[in-house]
Amino acid sequence: MTPVRSLSRAMLSGIFVVSGYRNLRAPERLAQKAAPVTERATPLLKKVHPNFPTETEQLIRINAAVQLGAGLMLATGRLTRPAALVLAGTLVPTTVAGHPFWNQDDEPALRDTNKVHFLKNLGLLGGLLLAAADTEGKPGLRWRTGHRIGHSRRSVQRAVRTAKREARIAVRSAATARRLPG
Repeated sequence: MTPVRSLSRAMLSGIFVVSGYRNLRAPERLAQKAAPVTERATPLLKKVHPNFPTETEQLIRINAAVQLGAGLMLATGRLTRPAALVLAGTLVPTTVAGHPFWNQDDEPALRDTNKVHFLKNLGLLGGLLLAAADTEGKPGLRWRTGHRIGHSRRSVQRAVRTAKREARIAVRSAATARRLPG
């Protein structure tokens, strides 16, 4: 891993590690803001698993623990692509619950602040998607699959040509053998 990648991942993951730790320790400070989102998510969570916790503070803790763990994985270079995808997934409900600028018509200053934070989170989401797509200069799965398919196709074509050549040789040998006396 190059120093630029290491430093970039550590910088990108810092906000998730810090806020994940903070929110894990004190989820009650976010409960009021998160309640509208968790109430809408509760039916979906119940469909996924009937025993899944649906209280707002529990969901905040789960999200915080996931952000903390995935942030540490991204910072340390362990399973960076899946960690970046997980962080991107946790960022969506956090952004929708934490910065709903579209609901704040009465206070322009608060609306502007939330819009800036919303756009900042969109930037983080973009960075996470780039980190999830980064193959560190190695060929990606799509390229490797296509390369293997092409290699296999060429191998089969070579085998077919060889088999045809061997068959022609066998036919000529048999014809020659029939012409020989004895």
